[in-house]
Amino acid sequence: MKVLLINGSPNENGCTFTALSEVAGALNKRGIETEIFWIGKKAMQGCIACMKCSELGHCVFNDKVVEITSRLDEFDGVVIGSPVYYAGPNGSLLAFLDRLFFSGGAKWFGKLGAAVVSCRRSGTTATFDRLNKYFTIMNMPIVASQYWNGVHGNSPEEVKKDLEGLQTMRTLGENMAWLLKSIEAGKKSGVPAPEYEEHVFTNFIR
Repeated sequence: MKVLLINGSPNENGCTFTALSEVAGALNKRGIETEIFWIGKKAMQGCIACMKCSELGHCVFNDKVVEITSRLDEFDGVVIGSPVYYAGPNGSLLAFLDRLFFSGGAKWFGKLGAAVVSCRRSGTTATFDRLNKYFTIMNMPIVASQYWNGVHGNSPEEVKKDLEGLQTMRTLGENMAWLLKSIEAGKKSGVPAPEYEEHVFTNFIR
């Protein structure tokens, strides 16, 4: 079993990385493999609604989105990490996620999802809520923790002093590991995966 942790901060080893590393450590302790993936500093192309991904199976823009989309089958869960920008996620991360989730389609179904956020002072809950929207539209069970998944600090050193925030990250990792192993045990016991109806789209303007 393996979990992908997406670092959506422009700072590769900053506060968001510190939070994700705490989650990864708890997962590793329970025998779950992890990979922290940094989206980088370069400008991130947003979705242009060309719909070509439905034909190609991947986005038309050949960048890190395509790299991860091609590897989705490797992962059983994903943790998305973002700093808080004006009470919301990093814009580059949102552009990355819009394309990643849309082009990934049904490959996301059944994978566990969780979000973690990092801020100096406030805006964590609004950012946390925004990131969770990606999971709830893709048939992905959301993993909970003991509090909303945020850490506070203006530097990695300050984040390491947020003892409750770090504990929340570790609890998240514990819960995700337990759920992954429970799902695996269910499969071995013959519990069938969910069967979905054909998708119905209701348009409000006719």
